[in-house]
Amino acid sequence: MTTGTQLTATVHDLTTRRRARRAATPAVAMATRPGPRPRLDAGGARLRLRALHVMGHSSTRIARALSVRQETIQKLVRGDARTISPYLRDAITALYDAWWDKRAPERTRAERAAAARARQRASAGNWCAGAALDDYKLDTPGYRPRTPYRPARGTGVAPDIRLPVRRPHRKRRGA
Repeated sequence: MTTGTQLTATVHDLTTRRRARRAATPAVAMATRPGPRPRLDAGGARLRLRALHVMGHSSTRIARALSVRQETIQKLVRGDARTISPYLRDAITALYDAWWDKRAPERTRAERAAAARARQRASAGNWCAGAALDDYKLDTPGYRPRTPYRPARGTGVAPDIRLPVRRPHRKRRGA
């Protein structure tokens, strides 16, 4: 059995290349592998997405901007998802920062209908606009805004944003 001091020394030796990798014990090999990334509370992301709905941004438009599936956004907005990846939380925060005070574009009949449905959903759910959210408490688990739904006009029309699709890094063979 490897003790804590031996494990720390062996991990240090492996990271500084003082010891060959094949000499590592299973405990050391497990300690040097990156573990699963931590999941975060989805409450702040949910409130941000709901505030975007108040401005007329539909789940489809948001999903397209974030390069994720529409069902992912809908689960978050409904409250079905309790946790979220750090990458998605950061992407939602960046999108919210860009659109929180901007209306969804209504250039076509389909865009007008989607914006009207998003606002109707926000009204039925009594979701508050971004201006009523306390930015410092948004990511605090259990935070609930005090302000009910109020129609919002915004300061202009939101630009079309499309984040690049995030692909997992793959190791090349032979490298």
